[in-house]
Amino acid sequence: MRVLVVEEEPKMARLLRRSLTEEGYAVDVAADGPDGYGAAASRAYDAVVLDVMLPGFSGLEVCRRLRNEGVWVPVLMLTARGAVRDRITGLDDGADDFLTEPFHLDELFARLRALIRRGPVPRPTVLRVGDLRIDTAARRCWRGDDEIVLTAKEYALLEMFARQPGAVLTRELLTEHCWDFAYESHSNVVDVHIRGLRDKIDRPFGVISLETVRGAGYRLRGDGGRIESPTA
Repeated sequence: MRVLVVEEEPKMARLLRRSLTEEGYAVDVAADGPDGYGAAASRAYDAVVLDVMLPGFSGLEVCRRLRNEGVWVPVLMLTARGAVRDRITGLDDGADDFLTEPFHLDELFARLRALIRRGPVPRPTVLRVGDLRIDTAARRCWRGDDEIVLTAKEYALLEMFARQPGAVLTRELLTEHCWDFAYESHSNVVDVHIRGLRDKIDRPFGVISLETVRGAGYRLRGDGGRIESPTA
């Protein structure tokens, strides 16, 4: 197993290299953001241990660039105690896990083993379905160059559809994932929000991408939609 450690502080980098080597890993070390990004983007690693605070550009930016390039190597980020905003941003940018400094080496090893067992898992922060683009970190949506303003519930529905383009999603499944248990499954709340979503992502653009599948549910066409007929 080969691991990349991206750590600015020489003492910590040496400790991580020595400890991981003793655990049986092959270890490469980079000391700044550009070198860390270059190594992770050009070589096959089983995991990356990535400090948030790096010269050149931050570990958050390293992770963001890797994910934007389609590099899904598991990333364990190291962050200072109390840096909640860094953890939130890192998770939105595609990090797999966080470890707060100071940490116990046994916990680092356990978290790495868990990430390596799972392997690379694509988790794009931007979803594209035809000319629809959904930024899951910012919770914003565009069709082409036009931004579409959605309510929180409309956005939740659209993201769920966009993660499974072409799949038929039942009303029960949509209710389970997008509403709390106060809503009854026979309520028409899903249908009402689907109509509102269509009025924003489809009708102003003359397309039909969010389709009703009679007797089954709804689906978002994976090809971006068909042209809306005058009687649709």
